Amino acid sequence: MEDEASSRDHVGSLERGLAVMEILARYPAGMTLTEMAEEAGLTRAGARRFLLTLVATGYATQSGRLFSLSPRLLTVARTWLGGASLWTFAAPIMREVAAQFDEACNAAVLSGEDVVYVARIPGRRILSVALDVGTRLPAYCTSMGRVLLSGLNAGEMKTLLADAKIERRTPKTIVRRDLLAKAVQQAETDGFAIVDEELELGLRSIAVPISDRTGQVVAAINVSTQSARFSVEAMEREILPGLRKAKQRVEEFFFV
Repeated sequence: MEDEASSRDHVGSLERGLAVMEILARYPAGMTLTEMAEEAGLTRAGARRFLLTLVATGYATQSGRLFSLSPRLLTVARTWLGGASLWTFAAPIMREVAAQFDEACNAAVLSGEDVVYVARIPGRRILSVALDVGTRLPAYCTSMGRVLLSGLNAGEMKTLLADAKIERRTPKTIVRRDLLAKAVQQAETDGFAIVDEELELGLRSIAVPISDRTGQVVAAINVSTQSARFSVEAMEREILPGLRKAKQRVEEFFFV
């Protein structure tokens, strides 16, 4: 019964019309009616109806024999993108990372000397530190903080470290400002940062930066886990490649 209902609700002509739009998107220089008919598997008459409908509604333009998409489609995309944050659309990518390693995947931006969580896909395992969207944590002792700090210029970095309140959270926390500067520089060189039980004993995390089209670091994503689950070496060997792929997908989708 469900299959029958789905079949009744399925609008085949709309599906074919959307397919025509997708094909036009692949040919920005334009296509002839004959080319569209062949590419879409339609008759010339059918292709003509779809193309002329798109022209009449403003989603395509016609110049002589060539049809191409119009800027109106960009207006629709901008309206859609403007209705939610980048991280709403990045969530499916982060969810894949969390599922791949059965661990939490988080995203944060820099706010003063803190990181602020802007997205979080929780893992199945419970961590004692309470994390949610809006949570603020010190940048100096978190993996996302290290990669976000690595995006600052030398002057900004020096000022932030000089003014930041730095305290020993665990026996492993780096509190010497010169060593923190070196750790941030290492994160810039490596393109990632691992923080091993500096925020909380038993908690490890690995982060990579998210950069815009100019190369400026604008955010970070990480995977956090219990130290008993992954060694530092295993995080770099197993988790880092997955995080880097997620980073690339986010950057390509939003900034390229």
